[in-house]
Amino acid sequence: MPPIPGAGLAKGLAVTLRTMTKKTVTAQYPDVQPELPPRSRGVIALFEENCTVCMLCARECPDWCIYIDSHKETVPAAAPGGRERSRNVLDRFAIDFSLCMYCGICIEVCPFDALFWSPEFEYAETDILELTHERDKLRDWMWTVPEPPALDPAAEEPKEIAAARKTAEKLRTQREQEAAAAATPPAPTDPAPTDSAPTDPAPTDPLPTDPTPTDEEGRT
Repeated sequence: MPPIPGAGLAKGLAVTLRTMTKKTVTAQYPDVQPELPPRSRGVIALFEENCTVCMLCARECPDWCIYIDSHKETVPAAAPGGRERSRNVLDRFAIDFSLCMYCGICIEVCPFDALFWSPEFEYAETDILELTHERDKLRDWMWTVPEPPALDPAAEEPKEIAAARKTAEKLRTQREQEAAAAATPPAPTDPAPTDSAPTDPAPTDPLPTDPTPTDEEGRT
């Protein structure tokens, strides 16, 4: 069926007429903050403790707006005779929001959950150079990140949480066993038996008795 001429114009006018009959609502911003959707993409926040300086976010960024500097640090051995380890220490983490296109690739590829979306959007500047925010500012935005939505009660428990709970229960059981062993007094020990057998007292010799005198001795 061929389209009716003017149908699009009539549909647009119908929307206009419906809007004209409704009460006008004006958002009182900035006096009243808007109610943003739960997954709003405002700004990227950094949780510095989780960053391992793997550089994956900087390599995957299509705009090359993430700048990371780091140095290596030697960690002494945890046990005597162990081997020293080296780790990367974060010196600088900055994002140039004048180049960022808010695609979220850096957040998705981070393997250690160091980057998060924050609904914060009031960070406009008069100078474009001031849109490059360093790690201190990115960390401040971390506290505006909303909590993740609750999981489905019938959903399977994440492997990370299950492994962490298993490790915690193992450590708690080990500590309880150590505390119980320390609280239990040691059992008394019996004296060791001697090898020598008891000896009987030596028999005493009977006293000598005088012989009975004979008749001859009595006559003499």
